[in-house]
Amino acid sequence: MRKKKQLVEIFERFCMKLLIIGALAIIVFYFIDIHEEEIKIKAKLGVNNYTSNYVYDSLNGCDLFSGKWVHDNSSYPLYKEFGCPYIFGDFACGKYGRIDSDYQRWRWQPHGCNLPRFDAKEVLERLRGKRVIFIGDSVNRNQWVSMVCMLQSVIPLGLKKMQKVPNVSLHTFMAFEYNVSIDFYWAPLLVESNGDNPTKHKTNDRVVRINSILKHAINWVNADILVFNSYLWWRMPTLKILNGSFEDSAQYDIVDNHLGYKMALKTWSHWLRTHINHTRTQTYFMSMTATHHRGVEWGMKGDENCLNETEPIMKNEFWESGSDLKMLRILESSLNKLKAKGVNVQMINISQLTQYRKDSHPSIHRLHYSPLTDKQLSNPSSYADCSHWCLPGVPDVWNELLLAYILRKH
Repeated sequence: MRKKKQLVEIFERFCMKLLIIGALAIIVFYFIDIHEEEIKIKAKLGVNNYTSNYVYDSLNGCDLFSGKWVHDNSSYPLYKEFGCPYIFGDFACGKYGRIDSDYQRWRWQPHGCNLPRFDAKEVLERLRGKRVIFIGDSVNRNQWVSMVCMLQSVIPLGLKKMQKVPNVSLHTFMAFEYNVSIDFYWAPLLVESNGDNPTKHKTNDRVVRINSILKHAINWVNADILVFNSYLWWRMPTLKILNGSFEDSAQYDIVDNHLGYKMALKTWSHWLRTHINHTRTQTYFMSMTATHHRGVEWGMKGDENCLNETEPIMKNEFWESGSDLKMLRILESSLNKLKAKGVNVQMINISQLTQYRKDSHPSIHRLHYSPLTDKQLSNPSSYADCSHWCLPGVPDVWNELLLAYILRKH
């Protein structure tokens, strides 16, 4: 009788355990299902969840570059100027006297979808083991510094390093824990030119070796992600095309800037098609950005420009005269020809969204590398920088758009 009672008790305990296990299983499956539904909902709403591809799948078919600027006090800026030790004096507007900061608090809102919220740790995890290199002029350097600032705040001291590579126009930022490097290579005209020295170059004379790119490109071939730009240095009406070397610079042809740009992109395209493994390497090209030098175009008087501007332009489809649409069409044509040959280069079209942001330039609030003259000081507009961008600011949004493409492919 006692033995039978013990067997009953054992059986009851066994059944109770089964019931408990079953209940726990139901609870687990319930929360998994809820979590999956939550991810789907977040993706539709644009709420951050980089660990899920839903968020990127939701961007398919959406024109990320058609939208509007929305004031956003809660999410921006993505970092603090004084919390990023890597900002060059050209872009450190607060350090050099800019008092207002509302220009930092604007979010780009595409018309047909929502950009994922930026998460530095998730981005670094997705880029683990990768080399990203920005190649181009000072606007691309502007964007590179922005990317570094966006990522570096979550990396502990001792696990990150910024350095200039000796004898090369290359800076590299390394995140050791993730084995990630975010680099910048100075090549303002992409091909060899008299502007290849980042600090010692003429600003009023353009001389290029239009078919020579390998001197630069040897530093790009092992990258996983290439981000190019080239525009500001092509805005002079004409340039000299050398027929020989820089040592024998007497032989040259003079061409207009549009033809020169087209020739340089042809050289660049050939190199890209023949030297890059496109199953491994993603390639992007940043389109031109606005230069707000003529205030009369948005209702100001006289020779006023971006100096003292504190709000964006709200006129839909505004386009300033310093942005050469023909140059943009030349770039689009070059990328289409590459695509027809099986090489896909994604253009990150930031041209229109920068048109509105007259408020986000350094103007006079930047490091000046040579003393200002009395004449300049008497007319601050004359030396206002309306081509580059304060950090934090508009370039952070360029990087959000860039990452939306990069991470969709990872």
